[in-house]
Amino acid sequence: MILQDQEPVVAMLTDPATYCEPGPVETLETHISRIFLIGRRAFKLKRAVKLPYVDFSTPALRLAACLKEVELNSETAPGLYLGVRRITRDDDRLVLDGAGELTDAVIEMARFDQSCLLDRMAISGQLTPDLMTQVARMIVRYHRGVPPSHSASGSLNIGGVLDINAAGFATSHVFAATEVEALTQALRTALSRHSRLLDDRAAAGRIRRCHGDLHLRNICLLNGGPHLFDCIEFNDQIATIDILYDLAFLLMDLWHRGLPHFANLVMNRYLDDADEEDGFVLLPFFMAVRAAVRAHVVATQVEEGAADAARLTSEARSYFELAHTLLSEHPPRLVAIGGLSGSGKTTVAEAIAHAIGAPPGARIVESDRIRKALHGVPAETKLPDKAYCPEVSERVYRQIAWRSDLILAEGGCALADAVFDKPGNRDSIERVARDRSVPFAGFWLTADPSVLWSRIRARKNNPSDADVDILSKQLQREAGLISWRMIQTDRPVDEIGLEIINAVGD
Repeated sequence: MILQDQEPVVAMLTDPATYCEPGPVETLETHISRIFLIGRRAFKLKRAVKLPYVDFSTPALRLAACLKEVELNSETAPGLYLGVRRITRDDDRLVLDGAGELTDAVIEMARFDQSCLLDRMAISGQLTPDLMTQVARMIVRYHRGVPPSHSASGSLNIGGVLDINAAGFATSHVFAATEVEALTQALRTALSRHSRLLDDRAAAGRIRRCHGDLHLRNICLLNGGPHLFDCIEFNDQIATIDILYDLAFLLMDLWHRGLPHFANLVMNRYLDDADEEDGFVLLPFFMAVRAAVRAHVVATQVEEGAADAARLTSEARSYFELAHTLLSEHPPRLVAIGGLSGSGKTTVAEAIAHAIGAPPGARIVESDRIRKALHGVPAETKLPDKAYCPEVSERVYRQIAWRSDLILAEGGCALADAVFDKPGNRDSIERVARDRSVPFAGFWLTADPSVLWSRIRARKNNPSDADVDILSKQLQREAGLISWRMIQTDRPVDEIGLEIINAVGD
């Protein structure tokens, strides 16, 4: 609901004479803000709205929200937020930082190239695995730096989100009441199913005062790296959440944009660095809640008489339908990919993981990354030869089995990626699936030795430390009887992936 006429303020901020910056004023709008761009600066105005989750109905409330936004975002995006400017009425005219009565407030920001926003980069096809890996690791660091909150149980916390969401849907006529009721009930059923795990995570300190609005449009490239900005400042309740619910907004956004492989990659890189394996099974539910939130937020814009109402209605419906899809149940299963170094195990695993199980896809349990984690170094760091002694390798394979079992126990899907050239290691991973009574599919990737050697020589910044000497030793060893399905990999990855996905679905 819009509660105050801000047109005089908008007119003032649209006038280039208001600023000490050259050039015309460009404007952007969101459902709760207006942004004015001029020269090297951007000025963000809170819209005078009152909704179930935000109250900007008075100048004092908008000023307080501006001050809090600058405080919260300055750490994650240093140099971007320059301060808060008060809009006052002096001698019957509006000015910045005058001595008169407070009329409104704006945040002053350093202007950056809009092409540096990750949503723009997604549209132009500029997102890369390396960039999304940087994003995942940046989010892990951010979450680690936020202190835990123990103010509520995990189930009550996400239940509060569903309450706000239901109230948000009630402000719009885009969806029929029966549709909203059906989705709300489905979300509450899923909440009930996950309540124990949510409460356990809250007790373990996983609820924190997070970003709250962590999607591609709120990540930008600054000083050569990705940074978060524009966090939720106006409602502590909807920002004090499980850290994986925070991450889930980005995963849902990528999935909704038709980039499931990046959603799976971000999830896996996040879990590689964060001790959050137990929460993996919650991600489809968290993504569904995020999609439902986005549906009602976009529907609210339709109710406010937006000029592009038809497009917004279609967009709101796409999020609504995605929420339903994300709530579909997928049975747990275990897939294992083995083969000698250079056979393409990790490349294939990353190409197919998004298509296994519920979105964002299977958790990849990769031997190379586990080995690096056991030694406390980044995945790209080369380890000494002693890190590959039989005792360490046995520990790595025990970790693969244990982590896969943990994922299956919670109802998720795991994709184990390792050489698996010893019969005992293959038997061990198969036994995990048998003991959990879940489907197992094993694939052995193979290629001509010349192809394997050429691939290994071409590797750069790769988690695998295997070189041609290691490959030579592997080729000389006897792998024993291999019952897994043989897959030739001297052909396009898409073709290989399709064959495996079809076989997994058999």
